[in-house]
Amino acid sequence: MLNKFSRPKIVSVGAGNVGATFAQYCAEMELGDILLLDIVEGLPQGKALDLMQAGVVRGYSVSIQGSNDFSDMKDADIIVISAGFPRKPGMSRLDLLEKNGKIIANICEYIKQFAPHAIVIVITNPLDIMVQLAFHLLNYPPSKMMGMAGCLDSARMCSFIAEELQVSQKQVNAMVLGSHGDLMVPVPEYTTVAGISVKELIPQERLEQIIDRTRKGGAEIVALLKTGSAYYAPAASSARMVQAILRDEKALLPCAVYAQGEYGISGVFVGLPCILGAQGVEKIVELPLTDENKVLLMKSVEEVKQGVQSLKELGFEIS
Repeated sequence: MLNKFSRPKIVSVGAGNVGATFAQYCAEMELGDILLLDIVEGLPQGKALDLMQAGVVRGYSVSIQGSNDFSDMKDADIIVISAGFPRKPGMSRLDLLEKNGKIIANICEYIKQFAPHAIVIVITNPLDIMVQLAFHLLNYPPSKMMGMAGCLDSARMCSFIAEELQVSQKQVNAMVLGSHGDLMVPVPEYTTVAGISVKELIPQERLEQIIDRTRKGGAEIVALLKTGSAYYAPAASSARMVQAILRDEKALLPCAVYAQGEYGISGVFVGLPCILGAQGVEKIVELPLTDENKVLLMKSVEEVKQGVQSLKELGFEIS
């Protein structure tokens, strides 16, 4: 029997590299008590035990449990889903559509049964489409459903800019919109270093190269690892979102959210700037975009819609 959770209950569905690293970051920030869930027997229990023991050295004190019983997600405040197959070299995120769609559908059945009031964050790829599927299956209000990608893609762009300029990453803020794929839309107009526009600091040709590298940031890591995909930065990005929600920060972050007319987009999940607080997605923030970026954003939306249609053709119920 799991211990009683005395703090906010954070559930990580998936105890692989992303899920376990996410749990580590949440523990180190003491955001709440953590449950690792996975179908592999012993995996979540072993990682939870290891993380608990690390707390003695790292200086955190929260409950970390592991389980194979999905009923243990009962009364979760936030559920973060990373379960699924990772990309391998040569694969696109869309190649994972059917396999990961089935996994998301199964997890949603457990959420409906045991934790129907939890805020849900999806990491599983293809991310925008998996969020759309979960949203349809759970019949949630849009404020309680979101995907992680925008935070991750913006973090990658920040890192590349800091490396280029040889400045602290802490001084860089980037904004990446659109789908989590090759058609994502890095927006240099809203990317700054200590408040200075990046367009004033980096020549246009070099900036375009950094934007291209941002779009291919996940594939670059997959090609290097050969047997898996990124997990430190995706886990950190998810933990940042959980922090904003549980601490009611009203933080402006780019996330995959359900558009209802904003930017001329309706009925689809796509990366947009939003305010995250105790209620989840509390507002989508509309920023003026150049005509070029408006066109790119709409292309990104069409990619998501095509992915949703592909999922329908595979027999999934999704709106």
